[in-house]
Amino acid sequence: MDAQSSSMDDNPGRAARERVMADLKTLAADAEALLRATASDASDKATEARARLNATVEKVRATCAELQERGVEGAREAVRKADDTIRAHPYESIAVAFGVGVLLGVVLQRK
Repeated sequence: MDAQSSSMDDNPGRAARERVMADLKTLAADAEALLRATASDASDKATEARARLNATVEKVRATCAELQERGVEGAREAVRKADDTIRAHPYESIAVAFGVGVLLGVVLQRK
């Protein structure tokens, strides 16, 4: 039961993390487009702004990669916990899987 409750509590966090990653990827793409569009402007201020923006885009990319790695590691940990639980309680796991299968069969047969 503990593995289930901790994974249910993590769903809002995972959804928020996915939204942040999507927003960061969009921001990086928009920033790159802006850099390409202003590449012909040779003024000192524009050059400095492009350099800062380019550095920020690289930080965003690194943050996205880190968040993605954390998500993958969290999924691996959840799989390990589920595997440990199933190995510790094999008959109970079979009974639960059978019960879920029966419930799904009943629900799907009604439609």
